[in-house]
This record gives sequence, C-alpha cells and structure tokens, in this order.
Amino acid sequence: MGAETRLKEKNITLPQPATPVANYVGAVRVGTLLFVSGHGPVRADGKPRTKGKVGRELTVEQGYEVAREVGLSMLATVRASLGSLDQVKRIVKVLGMVNSADGFGDQPRVINGFSDLMVEVFGEAIGKHARSAVGMAELPMGIPVEIEMVLEVE
Repeated sequence: MGAETRLKEKNITLPQPATPVANYVGAVRVGTLLFVSGHGPVRADGKPRTKGKVGRELTVEQGYEVAREVGLSMLATVRASLGSLDQVKRIVKVLGMVNSADGFGDQPRVINGFSDLMVEVFGEAIGKHARSAVGMAELPMGIPVEIEMVLEVE
C-alpha cells in the first residue's frame, strides 16, 4: 500500500506547504536524494503556531504532538516537490531539534512524534530512518521543535 492510500485510509489531511521564512527553499533534489529544509510549527503567514521550551512551557506529550504536526508540514512540502508521496523510496536521515529547558533530556521521546508519523504513513520498510534528536538552547521565533530530513526518491 502506498503512502497516498495510507493517508486517505487514516483520514490524515496535509496542510498547505509552508512558505520559507527566509532566503531558502523548502526542498532541494539532487539525483535520487531530496533534502528537506528545517520545518517548525509555523502557520501559512510565517508566524509560529506554538512557542516555548519543552520541559518548561510544554510537556513531552505536547512536544510529541508538535513534532507530529511538523511532520505533516514536511510531508506537504515533499508532496509539493515530488507530486506524490508515493515517489518516496526511503526516509534516510532525520535531524530533530528540540528547544529544551535546562536539564531536559527527553528529546528522543519528543521527536518520536515525527518518527511515528513517518512509519504510520510509509510503513516500516520506507518510514524507519536514521535519526538524531538533540536539545537546543533556542530555536527560531521560540518554536519548540525544528526537523529536517533527507529522502531517497524515484
């Protein structure tokens, strides 16, 4: 079953692709690789949907939901770049950055919100990926999560 079919079956709707908030593009394709720029929980007007540090203003569970939301936004960018999510052969590498309160160490649990979504949409063979989940002192506009990824595509 393809990713587009899974989205329909699971009643998952992707948002409009985000417009970059600075001088860059949402994704760049080089051969069979698609490099997706860092995405955060940003509305269509470029303003943050959610702000705060995980472990202070947000719980791990709230951070998980933000990471899932960021994943939906990234899938919208991928679909806009490729025409269909069915063109994705493998999610290769993910970097998840969490705006973390001092002493917070549950970044992997937060970024699982993204990783779980990728497996839900693509299945284990395509959706499971290499990953880093790191804490940051700050992220742009005070957002709690930023994620970037590299995909192998047809």
